[in-house]
Amino acid sequence: QVQVVESGGGLVQAGGSLKLSCTASGLTFDEYVMAWFRQGPGNEREGVSGISWNGDRKVYSDSAAGRFTISRDNAKNIVYLQMNNLKPEDTAMYYCAAGPVSALRGRQLYFAHPNLFNYWGRGTQVTVSS
Repeated sequence: QVQVVESGGGLVQAGGSLKLSCTASGLTFDEYVMAWFRQGPGNEREGVSGISWNGDRKVYSDSAAGRFTISRDNAKNIVYLQMNNLKPEDTAMYYCAAGPVSALRGRQLYFAHPNLFNYWGRGTQVTVSS
């Protein structure tokens, strides 16, 4: 049974940092592209960042670029999202998702294709106060 579990969310002041973690089990981790999505109050889900199976390719949304860093450790089946200089508009539930390399190979922005991610976590809440 595949499980995707996020952790690391919390309450932080604007300008602060958080590091989210996502652990995936029950799958061959290096056969999956990993991505982070978020959904803020009253907003639609949006992609934040994605990383290729070996970590060589990383992509970011415009709002995340320059502030967030995605990384992965295939030996530990973990993907991270380091978030710096957080803003109140980053407040959202953050979700981690896994999508097979076979489906996402060649896609420029992994998270632009959420329908190709077949395993999702339940999310971790990030709240940024002003």
